[in-house]
Amino acid sequence: MKRWERFGFIAGLCLFALGAAERAAAQAYPKGVTHVVVGSAPSGLGDVVSRLVAQQLQEAWGQPVLVLNQVGAGGQIAASTVAKSAPDGQYILLDTTTFVIHPTLHAKTIPYNTLRDFAFVTQLVSVPMALFAKAAVPYNTVPELIAYAKAQPGKVTYASPLLGSASHLAGEMLKIEAGLDMMLIPYTASPSAIIDLVAGRVDIMFNAYASAKGLADQGKIKILALAASKRLPGIKEYPLVADAVPGFNVVSFLGLMVRAGTPRAIIDKIQRDSAKGINKPDVEARLDKLGMKVVGSTPEEFDAFVRAETTKWAKVIKASNIKTD
Repeated sequence: MKRWERFGFIAGLCLFALGAAERAAAQAYPKGVTHVVVGSAPSGLGDVVSRLVAQQLQEAWGQPVLVLNQVGAGGQIAASTVAKSAPDGQYILLDTTTFVIHPTLHAKTIPYNTLRDFAFVTQLVSVPMALFAKAAVPYNTVPELIAYAKAQPGKVTYASPLLGSASHLAGEMLKIEAGLDMMLIPYTASPSAIIDLVAGRVDIMFNAYASAKGLADQGKIKILALAASKRLPGIKEYPLVADAVPGFNVVSFLGLMVRAGTPRAIIDKIQRDSAKGINKPDVEARLDKLGMKVVGSTPEEFDAFVRAETTKWAKVIKASNIKTD
């Protein structure tokens, strides 16, 4: 056997052995209790989804899967736990859009590297967002809002449920992309911002579509447009912000991550079983009632999504000169 043939043969054996080892790891997984770590408090949206996913995985694996709530620092405490865990899939992070915002917003203080310390498993769901307005504003569409804001610079106020949130940055993106001068009104939580929107104390705000759809149906506020880049199944009665501002796309999400270095076979097992679980008709129906659309993407798709979203929000944060550190 020639040297190059011998090398190829040995390399092939190594790859076969590696593949066999990964398959064995997946067959032995999970070993005892698995934790789904989430930065949301009990009863929060992330907590509700984490418990749905944990239940589906526990049923699929026949092993206990527990939710571990680690509230604080906008999800960074929960993410740190998984970043420091062993690369064996026993600790699974369920995180939200803040995961792709914090690397830029808190660049000096974030205790992990989001693109280096994690392996991306699946985007579980997307959370459609909408541009809401108080009932009394003299505009009903995004083009009318843009014309009004340009005619009266600084007059339009927009609410931010939490500084650095997707809702806040969506408003900043609209300012940048449409060339608007609007005044930010910060809040510490979404409910208080919605209350002031209904009361007419603030003009517009971006937020989860389901969070205030009922109020819009009652005529207490308006929905000017959806923030997604394309029409969404089941939500076709509203235009898109992107119709007036090309390329505008804001999506909130929840997804699963594990420690970098976790065997691919284990990642595939988590992805396959979680996606299967959330696609069950009863689970999908419950998520839909919460205003979420099932995604269940592959690890490659979620990895590409996270990287693209991180880059997008980095540009918005830098262009808006938002500083929190």
